[in-house]
Amino acid sequence: MSRIIAGAAAGARLGSVPGTGTRPTTDRTKEALFSWLEARGWCEGTDVLDLFAGSGALGLEALSRGAASVVLVERDRRAAQVCRANAALVARAAGGRPARVLVQAVERFLASAEAESADLVLADPPYPLDGDELTAVLEAAAAALAPGGLLVLERSVRSAPPAAPGRLEPVESRTYGESALYFWQDPR
Repeated sequence: MSRIIAGAAAGARLGSVPGTGTRPTTDRTKEALFSWLEARGWCEGTDVLDLFAGSGALGLEALSRGAASVVLVERDRRAAQVCRANAALVARAAGGRPARVLVQAVERFLASAEAESADLVLADPPYPLDGDELTAVLEAAAAALAPGGLLVLERSVRSAPPAAPGRLEPVESRTYGESALYFWQDPR
C-alpha cells in the first residue's frame, strides 16, 4: 500500500489498484523524486499533469506538497476509480483542492484541446510501452508543457534510455533500485 510521504496529507494511506495491471512507484523512489522536485521549487503552486496515473500516487503527492492543480490521466476504469477515491482523501487533508481524474488513453488526452499547459508532467507508462510509441507519448507530453516546464519519466533500469523529446533539454537522470528517472526541461 502506497502512502503520501509529505505535505498537508502526509501519512495518508492510498488505495491501490487491484491486480497486476499497474506498477506502483516505490516509496523510496517517490521520496527521492519529490525531494529533488521540492529542492528546486517544482511543487508549490505548480500545475501538474500525471500521465498513466495508476492509483494517482505521484500527482497526489504533488497536491499534498502544494501543487496549484493536478490532473490524473488513466485509461483503466478500475484504476480511475481508485484515483478518484485517493484524490478525495488527499483533497480533504489538503484543504479541499481536488485533483481532476480523466478516464481516457494518455495519447488521446494529449492530442485533445483539453491538454493544458502544465508546469510539471509526471509520466510513468507501462514498461511494454517502448520504442516509437514511447517517443510519440513523450513528444506529445513535451507539447503539453508550459514554457520552462519540466517532464519527468519513470522507466525500468533495464529499459533503453529514451531520447530527449523535441525541444526539451536533459537536466539529469537518476536511478533508485529498479527505477530510472529522466528529467527534461523546456528551455523557453
